[in-house]
Amino acid sequence: MNFINWLGFLLALIVMIVVARKSIWFGFFCGALVLGIFNLKFTEIFLQFRNTIFDPPILLLSVAVGLIPLIGGALEISGLMDDLVKNLKLSRKAFLAFAPAFFGMLPMPGGALLSAPMIAKAGSDIPKEKYSAINVWLRHTLILIYPLGAILITSKLANLNLYKAMLYLIPAFLLMILLAYFFLLKGIKGHLQTNKKIEQRKFLIPIFIIFFAPIVHITLMEITHFSVADKEIPLVIAVFGSLILAFIFGKLNAMKILDISKKMKPWKFFLIIIGMYFFYNIFETSKISEIIAPIIFSKSFLIVGIAAFLGFVTGRVQMPFAIILPIYYSKYGPEIISYPTFAVIFFSIFIGYVISPIHPCVSVSLEFFGSNLKSFFRTLIIPVLISLIFSFTISLIFC
Repeated sequence: MNFINWLGFLLALIVMIVVARKSIWFGFFCGALVLGIFNLKFTEIFLQFRNTIFDPPILLLSVAVGLIPLIGGALEISGLMDDLVKNLKLSRKAFLAFAPAFFGMLPMPGGALLSAPMIAKAGSDIPKEKYSAINVWLRHTLILIYPLGAILITSKLANLNLYKAMLYLIPAFLLMILLAYFFLLKGIKGHLQTNKKIEQRKFLIPIFIIFFAPIVHITLMEITHFSVADKEIPLVIAVFGSLILAFIFGKLNAMKILDISKKMKPWKFFLIIIGMYFFYNIFETSKISEIIAPIIFSKSFLIVGIAAFLGFVTGRVQMPFAIILPIYYSKYGPEIISYPTFAVIFFSIFIGYVISPIHPCVSVSLEFFGSNLKSFFRTLIIPVLISLIFSFTISLIFC
């Protein structure tokens, strides 16, 4: 019986990874169906699908995540993002740190292609492999702790407080910044050429729009008391508020939402959340985690080694987290994960994901700057190893 369970699990992973290269949400659905066919009755698969799509918190979270890329699209199409860059008065080093990190907070398709031409303005004296590494590594520094990034979904999946989980990732964020300085930015001198007359308003408006959502979300969570079924309502309100502000300050007609939607494809982000929870529910119901758990010979091996490996081979964050979490519960239980453990799992997956060849930001950055995978890995190998050693050390002390 275990052989069939293992076969189903491995096939589900293979199908999920292969399909996700073209469509992440469809990869989750296909992986869930394959895993379910090998481990559950058809009625049980249908029941888990129904429970997923009619679960109010999941639906509200899906709506909120679907709205987020529209904010990025509105900022781009209105020219507000261009205004921001043109009114920055920074050294080249500071600009190379700020620009990709800021654009990274906008989860949009091909987002690395948005920051790549911006950072290319820093000059032609920087090697192309370093440009590629800067665009990828620094693009993912702020998003590591940005409340509307991958941490939003994974913390919900682990049933943890979003903002408390974010605080536990701050040391990892600071480490990424330090590694970027010493291995990517050190030695770069000079200042960026910008507008002679700096308009602070054009600089501050895009920043205000992006940070409006998390500020409103935190405030509403503190002053209101929603039921479990309605707990994601403050998030939907906050994200929708940021979108409205982007349209107001960007002077966009309401009908522009159609053009932005065609470009940003928000339904894909909506379906990613549904698909992720569907896979997670099938995984939990199938009890496959109880079969996998005995081969995990140490907690650090699971939450650092396996986590980073899954991040690397999938080029995703949510997918590996949805796989590791039930295995962790089955092996170490109870079904409450500590904040340090969450941070170690998340950061380990994140590091594997950042340098994955399957990760779209990597491939488009290499293509844009005319670099190659070998030189990209050579540039980032030491920062990656230091990051994983850091995760492993934290896991031994606090997890």
